[in-house]
Amino acid sequence: MRVTKEMHHKELQSNYAVMKLSSRLLMNRVGVRLLNANSARSKGKNIEGLQGEEHYIPSRNGGPKIRVRIFKPLNHHTTLPGMLYIHGGGLVLGNPEDYLAIIKNYIHAKPCVIVAPDYRKAFDAPYPAAFNDCYDTLLWMNENANALGIIPDKLIVAGHSAGGGIATAVTLKATDTQDVKIAFQIPIYPMLDDRQNSESAKDNNSAGWNSRSNKMGWTAYLRDLHVQHKEIPVYAAPARATIFSKLPPTITFVGDLEPFRDETIAYVENLRKANIPVTFRLFEGCYHAFEVIFPTLEISKEAWAFLLTAYSNYMDKYIYPNS
Repeated sequence: MRVTKEMHHKELQSNYAVMKLSSRLLMNRVGVRLLNANSARSKGKNIEGLQGEEHYIPSRNGGPKIRVRIFKPLNHHTTLPGMLYIHGGGLVLGNPEDYLAIIKNYIHAKPCVIVAPDYRKAFDAPYPAAFNDCYDTLLWMNENANALGIIPDKLIVAGHSAGGGIATAVTLKATDTQDVKIAFQIPIYPMLDDRQNSESAKDNNSAGWNSRSNKMGWTAYLRDLHVQHKEIPVYAAPARATIFSKLPPTITFVGDLEPFRDETIAYVENLRKANIPVTFRLFEGCYHAFEVIFPTLEISKEAWAFLLTAYSNYMDKYIYPNS
């Protein structure tokens, strides 16, 4: 899908040239290394008005200890819902501190305790490293619910972009195994399909994340499976899943100019066919992560209002139904 400036929402057109330039950093390992070096400077940052902690929790799969950030409201003494939040970055970039604004928005919209793992990135450790780190964090949250002050077996799994893709995989395994009960999931414009054979994923030259950067991320993440000529499992690329009936209620949205448009829509349609409650919106004229990159634009505020309203409603319906 070829994308032109004129196809974008009018508010996003003014930033088009800058975003096209930024795309170049997301197309190769050198650019990713530079971005990760800058990202590392944010490690340890906290959110004003919230309690922030850093812990290192054990891996269950022989990996290194997993650094997790925990954020919760100050002076809150009642048990709260727990959210596993998985940050984005195309499977190769970032850390939880890059997404503090998102974490803050969730907690301010409806109080909860958020645990965000700094999972291993694909250039350093391919699949299943990131998936295992995030799933191990989910299990750790449920096992340590009392210490964390969260409601056990009513967890929320959320993430943006690659984090949204891992979130769907984590939810899929949790429902397959019944290890943990998930109240609902929030995979926002999730990275689901390594095959890149949909209209929106093929030859997409959109600003920011596009087909070339998407191929780079998937190639790095799945390289061990490709070298070993192994089948790609659903926990690596959740678009390959065929059973959706056990999955929890879901909130998501996606822009109509980005590579993940079609795979997000297909995921939503599969959930609805399985009679899973879904709250979904397609934002016209929008590229990947528009509301995170430019949160003060009116179209971005509209996206945030959609997400946080749905999140608050789901909290009332699926976690506090009798209140």
